Amino acid sequence: MRSLDALAREAATLAAGGRTVIPILSEREAEVGRQMQICNACRYCEGFCAVFPAMTRRLEFGRADIHYLANLCHNCGACLHACQYAPPHEFAVNVPRAMAEVRGQTYADYAWPPALGQLYQRNGLTLSLALAAGLALFLMLAVAFKGTLWGVPLQGNFYNLFPHNLLVSLFGPVFVFVVFALGMGVARFWRELKPATSGAPLNVPAAAEAADAVLRLKYLDGGHGQGCHDEDDAYTLRRRRFHHLTFYGFVLCFAATCVATLYHYVLGWHAPYQLPSLPKLLGVAGGVSLLVGTAGLWRLNRRRHPLQADAAQKPMDLGFIALLFLTSASGLGLWLGRDTPALALLLCLHLGAVMALFATLPYGKFAHGIFRTAALLRHAVEKRLPNPIGLGAD
Repeated sequence: MRSLDALAREAATLAAGGRTVIPILSEREAEVGRQMQICNACRYCEGFCAVFPAMTRRLEFGRADIHYLANLCHNCGACLHACQYAPPHEFAVNVPRAMAEVRGQTYADYAWPPALGQLYQRNGLTLSLALAAGLALFLMLAVAFKGTLWGVPLQGNFYNLFPHNLLVSLFGPVFVFVVFALGMGVARFWRELKPATSGAPLNVPAAAEAADAVLRLKYLDGGHGQGCHDEDDAYTLRRRRFHHLTFYGFVLCFAATCVATLYHYVLGWHAPYQLPSLPKLLGVAGGVSLLVGTAGLWRLNRRRHPLQADAAQKPMDLGFIALLFLTSASGLGLWLGRDTPALALLLCLHLGAVMALFATLPYGKFAHGIFRTAALLRHAVEKRLPNPIGLGAD
């Protein structure tokens, strides 16, 4: 069933000689559409997460709808373990895996510039570690050439080795590119989703609801509040907690950098900062949180039930986790070894890890948080609209 306005617009377009081009679904997208048709008839999992209420607002699933639902899925595994049509049933319904396969493809499809989208398929564990090691080695050789790699007195201040302005000139342009590339990708994703919510512009209640779902990782509770099915039928909150530690650890580290920038350029307070200064408190707390969170996610990822995820994305997942872990571990090591002869060596290791992390951010697993936030915002807006198929409200 379609709205009268939509039918009127299509009639006007046809009368004017226009044509509507229907995008052809890929094999993975068609599989999600097939499974959603089965789920829409069953609806046993309707209360599990945001995917199923969004699904019930549709009778058919186009490319934009499939991309939206795939990024709305948090891969908690609850629907797989509850499904009577899951393998080995002949219907072979496996929503977490089907969604994960499409979700990974959307990152490449919406990448900016488009030519770099294939980097998602190549951004694996080996590449991530090799990039970090290569950049660290390059810095070590540059420092060793100057004779300052070991034992040179730097008074605990690594800016005596790499000046502040040099580091800003190296990381500033990369940070701007990362923000721009991710922004362009998610803007294109949002434009594809927007027509279905054109009757309801962004509003404060919808934005607040989406922010709450993001900040609490609401849909990693398994639909019953007791967590995900990581390895078997038992559910646990470990995945949600380790995600929280990783997410907020990253946020605290970023906040430490922002506060230090404010100190340097606005207040004229130059690094190094020591405890109990705010940049150091934020950085240490964030580093420890990130270290514990990524170690936990690594363990869970390696032990995850094979039916719940896309095996092809595991190298990208592990690569991102490894870079976050190396960044936090090397940063804490740099702070603890600031008064030792190893300061220059530790600094090169840390900068290599940070550079590798920055270089892969637009084309790695970091994108999943950006696209999922956009999908959650769209869901919060959409659910405030009248149900288009007349089956009642959410």
